[in-house]
Order: sequence, then structure tokens, then C-alpha cells
Amino acid sequence: MAILLSHSPSHSPHPPHNPNPSTHQRSTLSSVDHTFPKTFSKRHFLLKSTSLSTLLIIPNYPVPHSSAEPSPPPNSILSGIANTKSWSQFYGNGFAIRVPPQFEDIMEPEDYSAGLSLYGDKAKPKTFAARFASPDGSEVLSVVIRPSNQLKITFLEAKDITDLGSLKEAAKLFVPGGATLFSARTIKIKEEEGYRTYYFYEFGKYEQRVALVAAVNSGKAFIAGATAPESKWDDDGVRLRSAAVSLSVL
Repeated sequence: MAILLSHSPSHSPHPPHNPNPSTHQRSTLSSVDHTFPKTFSKRHFLLKSTSLSTLLIIPNYPVPHSSAEPSPPPNSILSGIANTKSWSQFYGNGFAIRVPPQFEDIMEPEDYSAGLSLYGDKAKPKTFAARFASPDGSEVLSVVIRPSNQLKITFLEAKDITDLGSLKEAAKLFVPGGATLFSARTIKIKEEEGYRTYYFYEFGKYEQRVALVAAVNSGKAFIAGATAPESKWDDDGVRLRSAAVSLSVL
């Protein structure tokens, strides 16, 4: 998941791509706090050749590791979330997400066409399902979709993220080894047929901060990550966290 934390793109931004302009809104959101260790162990969890954590947070240049002590997590995730209803909403394949003002679509052309050309009997997977960046490129919002059986080997189709384990157990799939974990929360969203569970993690590594939200639907894992340098998190952390939490599985 390191690609979600990469810095400014070298190409010109593409116009926003939105296949479904209709409006989708969440109904009910509740937060459940969990006790979680502040510092994650330095174990590496590989998903085939590339881990999702690496895809999200490793920047494209070397940065010294910070030894700063983590700040205590807020009492509730809702205390650090802004109202995003006025933001534009992007609709992707099976998900929707709110995009912070002034963020630009930076999807690569090959990501738009991925899956249309066949390589043997398999379609080339997209690196990203959506990707947006601030004008200076230092803050990035990305969505990645992966088959849930790439995250956890199972013959059963995952219906909910809880099928991948508890909040703590699933952290090894989404938080990279050696990262400092600031917060971990379970978010439940009311839907027509009950509740869907989302896992939220906020962590730091390589002088970068990540707010990550993950959910599962019909055997696919949807992961939204909002990233920025630690130096910008005090000013922009709320809107980046809010963007990640706005992820909706459709």
C-alpha cells in the first residue's frame, strides 16, 4: 500500500472520471473503540509479491524513520471527522468516496484501461481504483480493490471484513511492520439488510501519516487510504481522515 503515500506525480492530472453521477449517502455511523498496542511489531506480511501496506505507505524517496512517541488516540473517531457532504463524490466500481476540495484526479491512463486487455486468460489488475492528490501532490487519496482471498487464504467468499478477522487480527493485513499505530476503530454502517463493518486504522511510517479504511463485499476488499507528510497532519489531518472514512461500499 505504499503507492498511496507516494509524492507528486510527474504527469499532468487527468479530468475526474466518474461512472455514476447519482448521489449515495450513508445512513447511520457508530464508532466502537478498541484497545490496541501503540507500536506494531516489525513483522512483514506479504500478499503475493506486494503487500497492500507497502502499496499504500512507502514514499518514492528514502526518509529517516521517526522515533517520536505516538499521540494518544482520540476518545472517538467522530471527534476528528469533518462533514464531507459538500465535497464532490466519486463513484467507482462498487464503491463511492468523497474527494477533498481542490484535489485532482491523478489516475494513470493504464489504470483506466486495465482489465480491458486480456493477458492470457487473466485481465491485468488495476493498481488503483481511484487516486486523487492535492495541488502540490504531497497529500494523496487512493482506493485499492483486491480479492479478499489474496489477503487471507480461504475457500469461502468473504462477505464482511470481519471474515478476515477481528480489528486487531486484520491489522497485520493493512498496517505495515514497524509502523506506529495511533488509532484503530470499528465503524458500523446501517444498510438495508443490516450493518456493514468497516475497519479504520491511523498509523505513521517513513515520516508519513496514513488514515486507512477497509471493507469487504462479495469477496472483494475495498481499501481507502489518505496520506500526507507528518509535518502537514496537524493542519490537514482532519480532512484527510474524513476523506478515508467517507468510503462507502455499494
